[in-house]
Amino acid sequence: MKQLVFFLEEPSAREMLKGLLPQILPADVTPVFVVFEGKQDLEKRLPMRLKAWLYPDAQFIVLRDQDSGDCLVIKQNLLQKCIDSGKPDAMVRVACHELESFYLGDLKAVSMAIGPENIGKLQNKTKFRDPDKLANASEELKKLVPKYQKVAGSRAIGPLLDINNNQSKSFNALITGIQKLIGKSA
Repeated sequence: MKQLVFFLEEPSAREMLKGLLPQILPADVTPVFVVFEGKQDLEKRLPMRLKAWLYPDAQFIVLRDQDSGDCLVIKQNLLQKCIDSGKPDAMVRVACHELESFYLGDLKAVSMAIGPENIGKLQNKTKFRDPDKLANASEELKKLVPKYQKVAGSRAIGPLLDINNNQSKSFNALITGIQKLIGKSA
């Protein structure tokens, strides 16, 4: 049995992945979630956690929000931490700008999970064709779905995200990366 270990900045990412991964992972791959208390905690404690991981067949994915930082700088910094920790094969993915960009990339999933039922048709609006460009994805989602809450919303939306039809390029990069790590073609 293989382990796919996710190092995450927040609990909402874990909840989204718990719902999403059954669509992707075969039975012989076990996901493990290591959740930090924000991006600073992730960056500070990631090297120690990577070095301490003893399971020999583990593969690692680090997922962090871009927020207002430079995506390439963030990714390179995290990759360097992985290399310095003896895990050069770890994969780093950055949600541009926030995890909610993944949800704005599949408004049909949002509609089915928490409503309202008419927001799926907004996907073709210019704003939602490339949700990674929205610096305030969580605010945009809250405008569309006032009752959205990070953890509960992520738990509800995750299982419904369409891995083959999402407008978020950073979501698609995550899916492609996971499929590559487990040897499944996209």
